[in-house]
Amino acid sequence: MSQATKRKHVVQEVLGEHMVPSDQQQIVKVLRTPGNNLHEVETAQGQRFLVSMPSKYRKNIWIKRGDFLIVDPIEEGEKVKAEISFVLCKNHVRSLQKEGHWPEAFSEVAEKQNSMNRQYHESEEESEEEEEDEDEEAA
Repeated sequence: MSQATKRKHVVQEVLGEHMVPSDQQQIVKVLRTPGNNLHEVETAQGQRFLVSMPSKYRKNIWIKRGDFLIVDPIEEGEKVKAEISFVLCKNHVRSLQKEGHWPEAFSEVAEKQNSMNRQYHESEEESEEEEEDEDEEAA
């Protein structure tokens, strides 16, 4: 499989699929990225540890501070205690909240991000309307 085809399938998997964490999996928030495909995360209970990014996501999916992930625990790790199994986008977070699978500790953070995104898009729309008005006045 070519690199482009692989990337297409991985992106479709992340954007399209709706995933609910199993009993062993947990939802975590990314705190920082120290490098080497490792990410420091925090659980809803406040526990911090490193997670590794599987090779299928490397150079295909980008994770930044504040993103939410579903991780699988790794038994043999001392520092790295889990592996990323799914990257949650905004739509996934909303659907998990509606279904009641979202941890209460992350509810405030997710709502803040949603309201910030709404404010950004509203201000963007207002500036577009102002530009259209200016263009009409100039004509």
